[in-house]
Order: sequence, then structure tokens, then C-alpha cells
Amino acid sequence: MAFQRSHRLNLLRLVVLLLVALAGIKFLFRDSFTLELHKHVSKDSGFWGDTGDIVQDIIPQSQILEVPAAKIIALKQKQQVPRDVSATEMRLVHLDLKGAAPRVSYLEQVFPLLSQLGANGVLMEYEDMFPFKGELEILRSPYAYSEEDIERIQQLAEQHKLEVVPLVQTFGHVEFILKHEKYQHLREVIEKHRRSTWIHIGADEVFHLGEGMDSKNWMSHNKGDVGTMYLKHIKEVLGFLTAQYWGLRVLMWDDMLRKISVGALRESGIAKHVSPVVWFYAPDFEAEQIVPFLTKYVESGFEAVWFASAFKGTTGPAQAWTPLSYHLKNHLSWLKVMQAVPRLAPLRLQGVVLTGWQRYDHYSVLCELLPVSIPSLAICLQTLVNGGFTEEAKRKVLDVLGLESVQLEQSTCEGRGAFPGVEIYHMVEQVNGHLKESILKALEEESAIKGWFSPYHRKRQFGNPRNMESFGSKVLKLHDDWESFVRDLHAQLDRIYFPDTVEEWMEENVNPYLDQLRDLVRDYRAIIRLNGRPKAA
Repeated sequence: MAFQRSHRLNLLRLVVLLLVALAGIKFLFRDSFTLELHKHVSKDSGFWGDTGDIVQDIIPQSQILEVPAAKIIALKQKQQVPRDVSATEMRLVHLDLKGAAPRVSYLEQVFPLLSQLGANGVLMEYEDMFPFKGELEILRSPYAYSEEDIERIQQLAEQHKLEVVPLVQTFGHVEFILKHEKYQHLREVIEKHRRSTWIHIGADEVFHLGEGMDSKNWMSHNKGDVGTMYLKHIKEVLGFLTAQYWGLRVLMWDDMLRKISVGALRESGIAKHVSPVVWFYAPDFEAEQIVPFLTKYVESGFEAVWFASAFKGTTGPAQAWTPLSYHLKNHLSWLKVMQAVPRLAPLRLQGVVLTGWQRYDHYSVLCELLPVSIPSLAICLQTLVNGGFTEEAKRKVLDVLGLESVQLEQSTCEGRGAFPGVEIYHMVEQVNGHLKESILKALEEESAIKGWFSPYHRKRQFGNPRNMESFGSKVLKLHDDWESFVRDLHAQLDRIYFPDTVEEWMEENVNPYLDQLRDLVRDYRAIIRLNGRPKAA
């Protein structure tokens, strides 16, 4: 028993080390994963080498994913078959919960807004916000949703005609190994989503696959390569889902599939059981850049694909304010791709995921908060609904959000607004546009401060009270105004977010500038009380 416990601990340590490595490499590569990655990809190019012939030997036709007929009958009797939505073009709004996860009370306000703007589903990337149990309870955030919260989220979604699609990473970012009995408690993610027709298994950006000794030994003994190994794992995950959850449809990010040959994909048989989600977040791209991937998927046996755009979280790991024009252009480009899909029959488009990344990985800072990006989300959703950002789409956005106008190039909105979290929207706008500027102006451009209250004066604790008073009232008022503002901002953030998010956002976006002003005021008050004392030794 002691050996088994030690073995489990060693395995968990290994998983944590893998996560750290993968998080680091994702941070380095996410911004560089742009247009160059999507150019000049041959439909038969291998995955770090040619895999077509190898996979034919390693994964024979007899091993293609299949479930025995008797087991299918038994599963049909045990479980309700989800409703058929194969002909429905879905629009899922992605909620990335690995950072700034909102309280359920905020989702109660957001879900009806999503439905009103044209969404019919939410892609819930739970990460550490899911109430994991057992050995993997260590993955759980201190503020993770409870089982009751998960049920409430689904009730809200059902009430507003939104499909909930859980996203559980199975490769690349989180090494959740569903096929092993040891990790069977992970299956509760699906058990807690019996209403769901779809599940997303992630499987993107597996940059380090094949670098470890175990992987190299496997490839050597099996005459395989990294692509073979990748497909082997995906087959095992899909096999588990197919056997355990009859009728559940599966999605996965497509970026790793782009490098695997058509022959390898066909031989693996995964096309029968999963739909690729083709993601691309650049603002301007042509349909010709995406069509080669789609053609490849047709030839590989896939019958349907999804597309993934972005309404926030792709313009920089520390982006605080959402650039409206950037994300609108991304969706306008995707509309061009959608127009090309009918030429690729029998391939069909099943849906679009509007991604809203909250962190680039668990070790990066927060991207734009959800309330800040709601105007962008509204514009992007209505653009998809109307086939462009038409006058009708613009009127709908303004009416639903309670705004007077939108300036796309300036990324600003006029009007008080009436959407959930609008107070935070306006306050972050003030922080983003005025906090740093106003404080640096006072500290660096006020001649009296530079002449009579320099860092040297503050260090030696001396100053001329008369000269200090010439700028003191102005600095004290600036300090009091911002402190009052920050108290209100903190209170608004507390209504929507958990304490760890509020602390992190304030530390990253407010305190680096406000602390400079606080330090100046502290020194001012201390030195002026000295009433002109000579400088300290």
C-alpha cells in the first residue's frame, strides 16, 4: 500500500511538472501562433515528419474506434439520447474560468443577455473552478464552484435556451487521463452535465509531446512518431466517451490536426467521433488561408467542423481594454470562410465558438474582464447573426446594451449603458485612460515637486513648507479623488468576482501607479510636519 501511495504521489508530481512546462511554452508561443502557422501547409505534411505510412502499420483498421453492438444497446437503455442538433448552426460564447471566474449571481444577469444577442450556447472551460474530488481535489481553486453552482448554471442556461458545453482539457494544457480507473472520478464533469449534447476535450498546443524518455522509448518500440502518439491518446479519450456516453458529441481544437497527414487521420478513425474546432484569431485573413485545412478534413473523413473566433483575450496577455475594431474584423473574416463552406460539401459547419480567453495560461496575468468586453461580444455576436455589422446589427447592440453610440476605431462607447457590469466597464475605462496619466503628470511635470520635493528631499526628510504648500493641495486632492474612486471600483468588483480576482486585478492595474502617489502623499505629510527642519544626516 505504501508503494502504491508513493507511486501515485510521484505520478501527480510528474503531472504538475508537465503543467508548468506546458504553461510556460504556451505563454511563449500563443502570440506567435498567427498567420505564418496557417500558410503553406500541405494536405499530406506530417506531424514533425511524415506519418502516413507509419500510422497505417501502427493503427490497423481493426483498431479503429468501434463499440460492440450489444454494449450500444445496453447504453441506449441506460441513458437518454441527447436531442439531435446536427443541423443547427450553434453560436457558443466561451467562458474561460481559469481566471476572473464570475460569481453565479453575475451569470444570472449575463445569460439572458447572451440569448438576447444571438447566442444559443456557452462553452464552459472550467479548469480549476470545477468541484473536483479525490486525489485531484488539489486542482480545485479555493473559490471553485460548488456542485449546486454547477446545477444552477445549467438551470440558468436551460431557462434562457443556452446549451452548456463543458470543456475538459485532455491533452496539451491539462493531463487529465480519462481512460484510467485511477482517474475515473474525473468523469463527474460529464455526470454533472447530463443536459449537454456536446463536450469539448481541448487537445490543443501539445508542444512538448515526444520529448520525454518514456515518449521516445514508446516511439522507438512502436516504430511511431509524435503524430502517432498524439492520435493514440485522442483515440483512447474518444473511445472512453463513445463507450460510456452514448450520443454525446465531441469537439476538439484543430491546431494539432493541421500537422498530421490525411492518411494518418483516416487510419485513426477519429473523424467518426469528433468534430474539429478550427480556431484563428487574427483580425484580417482570407478564406484561402483556412480552406486548405477544411479540404484536408474533408479528405480525412470529417463530416462537420466548427469555427472559433475571439471577442477578447487574444491581443496581449496583459490587455486590459478590449479593441473593438480588431475583434470585429476577425468575425468579418470568418464570415468569408463561412461563405466558402458550401463548396466543400459534404463538409458542413455545425457552429461557431466566440472565444473569450481570460488568461493565456495559469501563470499569466488576467486579460480583459468580462464586463469590459461585453460591447465587443455584442458586436461580434450580432455580426454573425446578421452576416455583417449592418445598421440593423448596430441598432440591436445599442438598444440591448443601452448605449448611444459605438466608436469602433477608438474602442469606446458613449452612453451610460444598461448591461451587467456596466459600472465596471466605465471604471476600468477611467483606470485605463486616466489613472497612470494623471499620476505621472503630477509626479513628473509639476515643477515645484521636481524643485522642492525631489527624491533627495524625501530621502533626507526636509523641505520648505511654503514651497511644499504650493503643490500640496493639488496632490492631496488628486490622491483623495483616486482613493475614493478605487474604493468604489473595489466594491463593484466584489459584487461580480471572488477576492483573489479583485486582489490580482488591483495589484496589476491600479497599485503600480496609485502606490507612487500614496508614497508621495505619505512623505509630504511627514515632512511638512517637521516645519522646515534641516535635512537629516
